[in-house]
Amino acid sequence: MRDLSALMDALGYTFQNQELLEQALTHSSYANEHGIPSNERLEFLGDSVLNLIAGEYLFSLDDSDEGSLSKRRASIVCEKALASYSAEMHVGDYLLLGKGERSSGGAQRESTLEDAFESIVAAIYLDGGMEAARQFALPRLQQELQTKKQHRFNDYKTLLQEIIQQNPEEKLQYVLVNESGPDHNKKFTVEVHLNSNVIGHGKGKSKKEAEQLAAKEALALMGY
Repeated sequence: MRDLSALMDALGYTFQNQELLEQALTHSSYANEHGIPSNERLEFLGDSVLNLIAGEYLFSLDDSDEGSLSKRRASIVCEKALASYSAEMHVGDYLLLGKGERSSGGAQRESTLEDAFESIVAAIYLDGGMEAARQFALPRLQQELQTKKQHRFNDYKTLLQEIIQQNPEEKLQYVLVNESGPDHNKKFTVEVHLNSNVIGHGKGKSKKEAEQLAAKEALALMGY
């Protein structure tokens, strides 16, 4: 049995049955080479446990409808997010990979790190119960949700688009109305139109910046 104490410190959880953690770190390529169980069954269970933890948390936050809840849950348990959780804890350093998988960079592959995170969640669930799994996973899900919120509210175009999409018959369009100044110091003026109505103006050093500021003004007009 390997010494996984440093990894357990990173996880913030000490296993009573360390064999569960070993299995969670065992990629199918290594399992096939050595004739032992891989982490695929744990991955299956961990996916369900994670979705329950995320779903319960999001359900408790507000009275959003099913569609909104599903989108938010998907965003915090997607491959990229789960892989980033594993990467932060350097899980890739402890993965048991087949020779070919390791030489091809499997320890840093997003899909592999995602599977490992789900497997670790399942291993903690089996070792310590749902509350232990929740204490491990929930802070990471909360942080990811907060990060996405901050990004969303700095991306005025995306937020405006999401609001307008609630009414499919509405059409949003950005129109460049003026471009001035020398090449090294251009100024762009953009209007954002909702159907035929101008709902925001923006000026910036690039069209992208001007569009963001136009969307910001439109959101303010709409009370956001």
